[in-house]
Amino acid sequence: MEKFPESSSKGTKRRRDEDSDAGNTSSLEDDLTFTDTSVALRIMRAQFPHIQKSLRRDKVLRLFKLNTGQDDHAVMFLDDYLNQIDRVVKRMEGKKVEEYEVFGWLKTHVPDSKLETSIEHQELCSLLSLGGKVKDSHISVLINAGVLTRQLIDPNMYWFSIPNIGSHLKGIVQGRKEIISLLSRRRYKEMMLSSLEKKRLRTSPLDVRFHLRDLIGSGHLRTDQAPTGLIIRVSKD
Repeated sequence: MEKFPESSSKGTKRRRDEDSDAGNTSSLEDDLTFTDTSVALRIMRAQFPHIQKSLRRDKVLRLFKLNTGQDDHAVMFLDDYLNQIDRVVKRMEGKKVEEYEVFGWLKTHVPDSKLETSIEHQELCSLLSLGGKVKDSHISVLINAGVLTRQLIDPNMYWFSIPNIGSHLKGIVQGRKEIISLLSRRRYKEMMLSSLEKKRLRTSPLDVRFHLRDLIGSGHLRTDQAPTGLIIRVSKD
C-alpha cells in the first residue's frame, strides 16, 4: 500500500472543515509528493469513499491490517471509524440483540487504550469489562458486525476491522490487476500519467488515482519524468 512521509502537522486537533474537498480534481502529478501527512490523507479520503505514529498517538488516525496483501494496511480517521460503528448500531435497532451495548463499551474504552492493529482476547475482554460484564456472545456480536476478525494462526488474537469494507477490498484487488494488465499489454509497459489517470476502471469503484498511489507505493509501478510529463511504468521483477 502507499507510504506516507513524516508528518509536519504540529497540532493534535483536527479541523475537519479545512480543505475537505481537496484533491477532487487535482492531477496525481500535482500531489504525488506530499509535504503534510494530514493534507495527504484528506486528499486520499476525497478519492477513496468513506502512518503516522504521531497522529496515531494523538488519536487522530487508526491503522487496520487488510487481507489484500501481507503488508497492506488501511489508514482511517478515528472519528470516521467510530461513525462506522454507529451505523452498525443503527442498523441493529429494532432487532433483538441484547448484546448491542458492547459497541458502546468498545467505542469508549478500546480505541484510546489500544492503538495496535490487533488485540489479544483477554486484553479485549479486560477493556470491554470497564463498561459492563463481558460474555462470549458480546465478542460474537463484534465479529458478526465486522468490527473484529479472528486471526487464523492464533484464535486468541483478533484484528480490528472496518465494518462493510468488503466491497472496497474487492475493488482494491481487482483495480490493481486491471491497471497492471492494462500497462502490461502495451509495448513498453508504460503510459503517460495524464492519460492513465483519465481511465475509468471496469472492475473497481475506486478512483484510478487511488490505485496508482497504491501501486507506486507498493513498488509495483514506478514513475519516470519525461519532457511531456510523468510516465508510469510496470516495475521490473
